[in-house]
Amino acid sequence: MGFLDRFRKAPDAEAALPLYQAVVARARQPHWYLAGAVPDTLDGRFDMVAAITAFVLMRLEDDPAAAALVAHLTERFIDDMDAQVRQIGFGDMVVGKHVGRMMGMLGGRLGAYREGVAEGSLDAALARNLYRGDPPAPEAVAHVREGLLAFHAALKTAPLEALERGELP
Repeated sequence: MGFLDRFRKAPDAEAALPLYQAVVARARQPHWYLAGAVPDTLDGRFDMVAAITAFVLMRLEDDPAAAALVAHLTERFIDDMDAQVRQIGFGDMVVGKHVGRMMGMLGGRLGAYREGVAEGSLDAALARNLYRGDPPAPEAVAHVREGLLAFHAALKTAPLEALERGELP
C-alpha cells in the first residue's frame, strides 16, 4: 500500500503559502501606490502582485533546487486569482477563462521584466505592464524601477530556505 499512498496524498496545503503571503504583503506596501503612482485599483493591485511574483520567480529560476517552490508559488497565484475573480462575482463558466488570461499576463510580465533586467532598463516594461501604457511622472516610475531593481538584487543573495519561510529581503 505504501506505493499507492504516494498517489493518494493531496499536495502540501502549506507549500509556498508563507512565500505567497510575503509577496502579496510586499505588493501592498503603500509606497508603490503613493510615491510610485501605481494605480490603487483592482488592476493596479493585480499588476503589482504580478510584478513582485515575477521578480521572485526570476530568483527561483536561478536555483535548480527551487523547481518545486516555483510550481507551488505559481499554484498559489492561480488559487488566489481564482478566489479574487469569484469574489468579484464572475460565475463558474467564465472563471477559468479569466484566470487563464491572468496567468498569461503573469507570464508576459515575467518575460518583460526578465528582459528589462537583462537590458538594464525596466522603464518600457513598467510603462506597458504596471502602468498599462500610461506612465506617471518620471519620479514615480523611477521610484518603482529602483525599488524593483533593489528587490531583485537582494533576492539574488536570499537563501532558498529563507524564501520558503516567506522571508523576503
